Amino acid sequence: MNFNTLSKWLTQQGLQESIAEISAYILIILAILLIALIATWLVRRTLLPALVNIIHKNSLHWDDPLIEYKFFHKISWFAPLIVIYVCQDILLTDNSDISLFLSRALLAAVVIVTTLSISALLSSINAIYIKVAQKRSATIRGYTDAARIIVYVFCVIFLIAIFTGRSPWGLLSLLGGLTAVILLVFKDTLLGFVATIQLSATDMVRIGDWIQMDKYGADGDVIDISIHCVLVQNWDKTVTSIPTYALISNSFINWRGMSESGGRRIKRAINIDISSIHFVDEQELEKLNKITILSNYLRPRQKEVEAYNARHEVETKLAINGRNQTNIGIFRAYVQEYLRRNPNIHPNMTFLVRQLAPTETGLPLEIYVFSKDQVWANYEAIQADIFDHLLAALSTFGLRVFQNPTGHDFQQSIGH
Repeated sequence: MNFNTLSKWLTQQGLQESIAEISAYILIILAILLIALIATWLVRRTLLPALVNIIHKNSLHWDDPLIEYKFFHKISWFAPLIVIYVCQDILLTDNSDISLFLSRALLAAVVIVTTLSISALLSSINAIYIKVAQKRSATIRGYTDAARIIVYVFCVIFLIAIFTGRSPWGLLSLLGGLTAVILLVFKDTLLGFVATIQLSATDMVRIGDWIQMDKYGADGDVIDISIHCVLVQNWDKTVTSIPTYALISNSFINWRGMSESGGRRIKRAINIDISSIHFVDEQELEKLNKITILSNYLRPRQKEVEAYNARHEVETKLAINGRNQTNIGIFRAYVQEYLRRNPNIHPNMTFLVRQLAPTETGLPLEIYVFSKDQVWANYEAIQADIFDHLLAALSTFGLRVFQNPTGHDFQQSIGH
């Protein structure tokens, strides 16, 4: 029963012709909506669950993102739209205002559903790419974001064309004439898109990288890279948003090299009080010879010193004559051997125990090594254990750590 048949039937039932036409339109529209609702219910209750079940149970797990981003749920909205389109042709006359409005609304709905479906598909493609690459750092988010923006722009253009009755290609040519305005409006988007391509091409940043960018207060792991911003979760669990193009135009530190190297650098110095540095005498040598890890160093070294002095007939009553060992030199040898025996120190990476230039705060003895454990908490514990031991061992070598006078120092000075 189409509109004309229903209108005539209502007129025969005693309704005025104008009221009969309005009633016929209302009844037909309600019938169309009811049929569309039934079609939607059938698709959502039968076809869609069956499809989701098949995808979940198959062995190809890469297609799971299609369910996660509700791609098929969005496509299912085409079912009621198709029903409405078919019923409109059958039940409504082609030239009526209601039919024209319904056609435009239907076409607009098709454009919106298509846009949402493509958007979900793009999100699924990025997630599928990550699954196929088998690492979370692999992402094509920048490209999918750019494609999504283009899809949204076309969606708006087609919606305007539908409700204004103008050709969408005419609107596109109009936008072409407004290039300068478009570039100004989408400046950040265009910069972000170019930056995303550069970041991907040069592999400067990946998801999961630890980066540090002081300008933006960022110091933590990259958790997301999009066309507009890079999200960094700092170590205090706050999240910093950095414009994507800022990573190209500004400098930042990426600690990925440290992570991939298998070690984490320990670089710290102990400032030795210079007044505590001296030549060691026989009594001190005898005491230090009891230190187990120095046994393979002190005796050969002392024989080398004595042989040199005898060969050159050095007067050894004064320690400054010829060659003599110093407490700082023996301590440096002790630190080297102690670190070599430490199972937490990487043996195949840079290993230095060196003196830096003396300053007003003493003689810096710097340790430059790499720990095997890169986990922050473990790394700090390893570093603390090393310096706990070395600071406590200084007095054994007759050395003191330099520090500015404290209230306790002044009290002792006054007491004496």
